[in-house]
Amino acid sequence: MARTHDRSPSPDGSPSPLVKRLKTSHISPTLSSEDGSPHYPTPPTDISTESLIIIPDATPNFANDLFDHNNIARLNDDYVKSTPFKYAIVDKLFQDDLLKKVKDECLSELRFTEKETDIYKVNQTGDLASLNFLTPSQIARLPGLLSLRDALYSPQFRNFLRSVTGCGPLSGKKQDMSVNSYTRGCHLLNHDDVIGSRRVSYILYMPLPNYTLWSKDWGGALELYPVRVNEDGQPEPEAVPAKSIPPSWNQFIFFEVQPGKSFHSVEEVVVGGKGEDGRERLSVSGWFHAAQEGEEGYVPEPPVEVKSSREQLVRSASFLLPAPFLILTTSLRLSQTSTSTVFKPYTGVDPEVLPDPRTMQALSTRFVEESSLELHAFLNTPLAESLEPRLRALDTKDGLGEDRAGCVPAHTCGTAGSWAVRGPPHKWRYCVLKPREEGRPAAAVMPRSASSTDQIMRSLQDELFASPAFRAWLAIVSRLMPLRYAVEARRFRPGLDYTLATSEEKEARLDVVLGLTPPARAGSDSEDEGDRYMRNQRGWQASEWGGWEVRNLSFLSFFF
Repeated sequence: MARTHDRSPSPDGSPSPLVKRLKTSHISPTLSSEDGSPHYPTPPTDISTESLIIIPDATPNFANDLFDHNNIARLNDDYVKSTPFKYAIVDKLFQDDLLKKVKDECLSELRFTEKETDIYKVNQTGDLASLNFLTPSQIARLPGLLSLRDALYSPQFRNFLRSVTGCGPLSGKKQDMSVNSYTRGCHLLNHDDVIGSRRVSYILYMPLPNYTLWSKDWGGALELYPVRVNEDGQPEPEAVPAKSIPPSWNQFIFFEVQPGKSFHSVEEVVVGGKGEDGRERLSVSGWFHAAQEGEEGYVPEPPVEVKSSREQLVRSASFLLPAPFLILTTSLRLSQTSTSTVFKPYTGVDPEVLPDPRTMQALSTRFVEESSLELHAFLNTPLAESLEPRLRALDTKDGLGEDRAGCVPAHTCGTAGSWAVRGPPHKWRYCVLKPREEGRPAAAVMPRSASSTDQIMRSLQDELFASPAFRAWLAIVSRLMPLRYAVEARRFRPGLDYTLATSEEKEARLDVVLGLTPPARAGSDSEDEGDRYMRNQRGWQASEWGGWEVRNLSFLSFFF
């Protein structure tokens, strides 16, 4: 039976409740629920947060000369000329003493909740708009954070953003921001931020420790992607980012939210976490929304023809080849010739046993009951033992092996030779085998274990999985009739590659996976950075390294 791993539910795009809570060791809740657990006040819906912004002039909180017309003109010029889409960077946004106070309040007074879905893993507070609805004693512990939030959404700063971006009127009453902490394993995959009335995305960095320059080898860079038009006429991001911006203390990055253009991601962070040295990618991030109904400059949102990244995830759009040989028969049988020819060079299952009625019946019954089937030692021993060290050596050669000491590899790693990157990254990103050169004869080496690594992978892809006999065997075991198929050898690089949860509404799919990931090796007792990294990892089974096959109940799966 396939191993499973519980994941946090995917977000539905609706506003989250007040999940940011002050530490109970500092603050006593004002209310209690029926079961006696702490309960915190919920913001009323009939009060405008704009009326609670009490700073008449936010200018003193910002860095000197931020609002100078020459500085605004320079930022506007940079914004207009920027690629792959329009964005701007303010190297120093706030007075340093205010930001240090905010950092201290975040660490001592706020409680972070770990959140994880298919697109992100992050430690996050709730919406800071809810600060207005805490008790006076609670707010008294967060003066810096309150000043920062009110300054960001003040009329002066909103006008500053309009002058730089030309984005139009921004709302003062609809505030949308939180504090985020990225430690080891945290990430945010590719998306365009298009939800509702969001107009400008922003992030204010407070990486820790604040007195140390954040190294690009620690991950956490903001990645910006160019786009291309796909076969459906929709813009989608290229597989590799055009810009990578590492975090820096008091740095402020912002851009206008645009469907089909503002594709970005946050690189996986590979440092920090429990028991480590305090390194974390701390930031305040959020959105400025378009002017809301009742505010000056309000205009109803026009319909958008370009689909957002969330809307494009509805379809997986996998290209499937027809399998007409299965349509023409109602009784499928595996001949001795077909099993000997197709299965014997690869699998550890005796060809004499595969068609055995009792074996097939047992496998089929289990699959029908559980909707999945897991077979071990699928490849024959000589081939498996030959392939494992070769795959390790290939990873080491391409900068993807254990000796990288946890550093995020470059996007070019693993793309030389026979492999190429496949996107689009708002749905998936991984490496695939390049198509065989037209007219080039296929290499036939026996035994298979004597072939090169790429030859073995290509033969598994093009000969075993694509064979009529293998698909007929799947049909008998699953009691399903495959009409089309797609076969792809996938190479997932650490810190770079993934697939997001997608669905195919028009037809059922049978997924078949042959796992070829070498098992983890324990590091030695040396003080080498790579060995220290390996000793601190719990590996695949603890889900720290990803790579899980996650399915909902509508999918049927084979695992080898």
